[in-house]
Amino acid sequence: MNSMLLLLMILGGEVGLERPDVEFKIFQFPADKIPRIDGIADDWAVVPESYSIGTDQLRETVIGIGDKRDPKNLDVKVKVGWVKGQNHLYFLYEASDDYWDFAREDLHNDIFEVVIDGDLSGGPLIRQMHPNKKQRDKLDTHFLFHGVHAQNYHIFTPAEGKDWAMVWGCQPWIKELPYANAAYKYNFKHGESGKLVLEFFVTPFDYAPPDRSRAVPSKLEEDKVIGMSWAILDYDDEKAERYAGFWNLSHKTTMYGDASDLVAFRLMPIEKSLRKPVEADWSFQVVSQEDRVVAFRDRSFGKITSWHWNFGDGNSSTERHPTHRYEKAGEFIVTLKVEGPEGKARRAKVWDVTLP
Repeated sequence: MNSMLLLLMILGGEVGLERPDVEFKIFQFPADKIPRIDGIADDWAVVPESYSIGTDQLRETVIGIGDKRDPKNLDVKVKVGWVKGQNHLYFLYEASDDYWDFAREDLHNDIFEVVIDGDLSGGPLIRQMHPNKKQRDKLDTHFLFHGVHAQNYHIFTPAEGKDWAMVWGCQPWIKELPYANAAYKYNFKHGESGKLVLEFFVTPFDYAPPDRSRAVPSKLEEDKVIGMSWAILDYDDEKAERYAGFWNLSHKTTMYGDASDLVAFRLMPIEKSLRKPVEADWSFQVVSQEDRVVAFRDRSFGKITSWHWNFGDGNSSTERHPTHRYEKAGEFIVTLKVEGPEGKARRAKVWDVTLP
């Protein structure tokens, strides 16, 4: 981290984010509870209500519309999740509306607009906001700049006869598998009232050019903060050319095109209620293959007071993070046993550590 970035974080919290007094949480799903994208919310029953983000957190920020936030008109609840080892963000969007508008083929559609900045790079992300005004009207700017460092998804709620989302950028491939997927559940028709359940995942990218082979997905890690916001575009009249509401989480209209106007979301650890009191886990790195030196790192969970490593070559250690030199080549079974006041656990890995 450079000194200027560190100074900005000390003086003003997370860099370039709106609502600095608020930090939302992203729930970590255990590996055996990854949600199925089927439009059924049952998979999300394990997510505590403290992760829910409702209508009360949104604001109408478009001048001239007037604040029509009323649960009888439209009420929404959103939960966001992630899985360690994946670079996906999972969403559950539940909304009750007195008038669902989705008959047309264009952007006139009730919309859940999500903007994600996976590495907090900040700044404009659409060509219409390019820092160089001369570049804003050029289509070349679209392919070089639009959505490259942060992504905007216009998600149709619901989508009938068209793709589930319009990616406002130069990389429409990010809305397709294996980078994204979506499913709906509802039983209303256009113009009717009712409840909609939308379940989807997307992949945030630090760099997403038109050529997907050059893309760099954001690395999602525990305790990391990302920038994100969403807006609800509510249409209440099929013939009206403008939405009746633009309610957004950032409380700043320009969140749709400037990643500095997003809000902070933290990738949380697994809730303790979903874990065993003590879980053994570890990783390793070969420091020197020539000398057969391996560094081991304890990644166990719980209150642990003792560690016992068996390196698989007749040697052992009681250090938490030992480094071991193997005398001979081989395929080794390495085992870590941990113990604490709440129990004990073991984790063995067969032949992960193989040295020539």
